Amino acid sequence: MKLRWKVAFYVAVFLLVLFMSLNGYSKILTIGVGMGTALMAFIIHYFYPLALEKRLDRVESFLLIQKSTPELYMNYVLANRFEDESRMVMEQIMNKHRSEKAQAVYKAAYGVYRKDMNDVRKAVPHIRFSDYRTYYETILLSEDEKSTEARERLKSIKKRWMRSALLAEIEIKAGCREKAIQHAREAIDASRGVHRYVLHKEYERILPEAVESI
Repeated sequence: MKLRWKVAFYVAVFLLVLFMSLNGYSKILTIGVGMGTALMAFIIHYFYPLALEKRLDRVESFLLIQKSTPELYMNYVLANRFEDESRMVMEQIMNKHRSEKAQAVYKAAYGVYRKDMNDVRKAVPHIRFSDYRTYYETILLSEDEKSTEARERLKSIKKRWMRSALLAEIEIKAGCREKAIQHAREAIDASRGVHRYVLHKEYERILPEAVESI
């Protein structure tokens, strides 16, 4: 949200709450309206572009203003292959999160980006969320040319975009470009927000046919 709109929004909320207070509305109702308005603003300006938005320009605009939140901004720098900035953002994340479990998913993502499978392998056991842990385990199996095991492993992933993205990678390695394009399109169709943005940027480089009509 641009600064002027932030200021205008908070002024409007303040005036609304002030109006209700001065005109005898109950405290519970006044607080409820204020909290409800704040929640609506959070959904529209944060949660929606993060997790639900389909328009890439809006997601990119959202990511560009997240420099103070390296965990989010990392998606932008990795998706756009900004080498120097990616190292800086990773350092920020590592300094901010000290425990192995908190660092693990970022180390795995950065390892895949740098094609350093040893770093991915070290990080995987510490990833807390099962879908993400299985996602990176499947990538490791694929990199080790164990495509049968990789296909079997990804079946346990609940997120459809993850399964389709992994299948696209497996088909690329197998030389089956048409199948890879099909799975890439399925992955994009099933994804929203930041995940959709990252996938689209990746396929622009490696499978442009998959995104040319999106």
